[in-house]
Amino acid sequence: MTQHGATLGSASTTDEVLDGVDLSGRTVLVTGVTSGLGAETARALAGAGARVILTARDVAAAGSVATRIGGAYPSSEPEVFGLDLADLESVRTLADRLSERRLAVDILINNAGVMYTPFERTWHGFELQFGTNHLGHFALTTLLLPSLSAAADRSGVPARVITVSSDAHRAHPVDLVDPNFESRAYDKFVAYGQSKAANVLTTVELERRFGGQGVHAYSVHPGVCDTGLARHMSREDMAEMKRMSAGSPNALTNLKSIPAAAATSVWGATAPDLDTVGGAYLADCGIGAAADHATDPATAAALWELSAELTAPSARQP
Repeated sequence: MTQHGATLGSASTTDEVLDGVDLSGRTVLVTGVTSGLGAETARALAGAGARVILTARDVAAAGSVATRIGGAYPSSEPEVFGLDLADLESVRTLADRLSERRLAVDILINNAGVMYTPFERTWHGFELQFGTNHLGHFALTTLLLPSLSAAADRSGVPARVITVSSDAHRAHPVDLVDPNFESRAYDKFVAYGQSKAANVLTTVELERRFGGQGVHAYSVHPGVCDTGLARHMSREDMAEMKRMSAGSPNALTNLKSIPAAAATSVWGATAPDLDTVGGAYLADCGIGAAADHATDPATAAALWELSAELTAPSARQP
C-alpha cells in the first residue's frame, strides 16, 4: 500500500505513515494512552497536527504522556480525561464531559485493552476481557456517535472509528448465548479471542449503520509487539500461544517495534483511499481479511443488539 508516494508495509512506522499528512483542525481521541501503542498513536497524530484527547484509567500516567506530547507539539493542545472501560459509568461520564465542552471528535481510536487475564468480572458483572475490550468500547463509540457525526458535518470529511483488534480473533468466535461465562467454564484464551472477534463484528455493523452518514469504521491487527499487555501471561500461557500460532511461522518471534505496531492504527485513521472501503480489517498498513465468523453480517447485527441491551443504563445494576 502506498501513501504520499511511499510504500508501506509491516515494518513501516507511525512517522513514515504520517509523512506529509496534515491533521490541523481535527480532534483525535485515543483510549489507553499511558504507554505502548496508545502513547505512540497519540504522539504521532499530534505530530501530524491533530488536537489530541488522551484517556486512561491512570490519569497521572496519562498526564505525563500529555506533557511530553505538549512539549514536542504545542499546537496539539493535549488534554487528559479519566476513563475506565470496565466501568460503564466512567464511560458515560466521559461522554457527558465531552458533550458539555462541545468537543467534536473527528477520529476515535479504541486502543485500550486487557489480555489473558485471570477470571474477573467488571463492576457491572461482565467478564473482564469482554467487558473491557468490547463492551466498554462499544458504549464509548455509540455515545460519541453524535460528536463524530457533528465533526463530519462540520469539516466535510468523514469521521473514523479505529478499533484495535488482533489476529487472535480467528481462534474463537463470540458466544452470543454466554459471552460473559455465566454458565461455561472460563478460559482466558477463549475470552480474549471472542473479545477481539467482537471488535471486528462491531466494526462491520458500525459501518453498515453509519458509514453512509459519514462515520467510517475499521478494525486493526497491530501485529505482535512487546508491551505491557502481556503482563498477565505465564510460561504456560506463552506455550499455549505458540501452540495456537503453529500455523503462522515466526508469528511470535518477529516482534514489531512500538512505532511499527501502532502504524496500522494511524494509517487507518488517515489513509484517503479507505473512505471507499469502510468496515475493513487492516493489518501491516494494508487491507487484510478477517475470519468469516467475525465478518458475518447476521452475527454482527445480533452482537450489536445484545451489546446495546447490556450497556443500556438500566440493564444491570452492580
